[in-house]
Amino acid sequence: MEPKFPERVPLAFLPTPVERLDRLSKHLGGPEIWIKRDDQTGLAMGGNKTRKLEFLGADALAQGADHLVTTGAPQSNHARQTAAAAARLGLGCSLVLRGQKPAAVTGNFLLDQLLGAHVYWSESHECNEAIGRVMADLRAIGRRPYLIPLGGSNVIGATGYVLAMRELLEQMAAEHLNFDFIVFASSSGGTQAGIVLGARAFGYRGGVLGISVDHPAEALKTQVAALATATATHLGLDALALAEAVVVNDDYLGEGYARVGENEREAIKLMAQLEGILLDPVYTGRAFGGLIDLIRWGAFTRGQRVLFWHTGGTAALPAFADRLL
Repeated sequence: MEPKFPERVPLAFLPTPVERLDRLSKHLGGPEIWIKRDDQTGLAMGGNKTRKLEFLGADALAQGADHLVTTGAPQSNHARQTAAAAARLGLGCSLVLRGQKPAAVTGNFLLDQLLGAHVYWSESHECNEAIGRVMADLRAIGRRPYLIPLGGSNVIGATGYVLAMRELLEQMAAEHLNFDFIVFASSSGGTQAGIVLGARAFGYRGGVLGISVDHPAEALKTQVAALATATATHLGLDALALAEAVVVNDDYLGEGYARVGENEREAIKLMAQLEGILLDPVYTGRAFGGLIDLIRWGAFTRGQRVLFWHTGGTAALPAFADRLL
């Protein structure tokens, strides 16, 4: 059954390119590596959240909202893209970021402010408490806030990546390509849920691997499977057995979320110096470092073709300069 897609607002430059990484493939000596450039979606330095925000923004407008509210880490790519989407749509924006205000105004935190967002800090409290206060304060002054969850990862946001899989399969057909595996960073689950559902809905037969950047595999698999199933219902799809299609690798969590180690440093430098493409230190750097390691011990081999889905995030690089060089 064909999904019944809801309305969306155009925010992204689509389709994003698919490129072959010849020099990197040769250097690693394993499979043929390709990349899908969702760092090129175009909204305030791009990223995967822009696809989600096309549907979340449309839903906010349909509900008569005049203000977007969301949350994330201090260098949240999702927060930056939400602020940009709000600016594009003529809406206000409030961001509730985790922890304390950093001493340096750099990376995404700088861009949040340039984009006109009001930034609040959870300090020692849970983000949900701070979000509740911000939402209540906005309503008290007559605003109509629309709450976007962490990472835009609900059934509305995940819909963006169901469509992204259709886009990829159309590109593959046009270029007579086949990918044995699709690999990407996974965290809040919306991107992976959409890709898994889109793969099943549109007939992709290869493997789909999410490399966790912060959650244990079993917990993330459960979260992604539940969201994929709920998104299928949201789009009017027949019941699909999706749980077994959710594959997560959590071998590359390192010292924790946003802690840059040798895995991330090597991946970022190899991609930059061999292909002229920038990865970010939190998501794509960690996930691509995992892919490099998997290639080295033979999980992917010569004769196979692997697509790495670049989900963006490079705006955060300056904030991690002391840990990258």
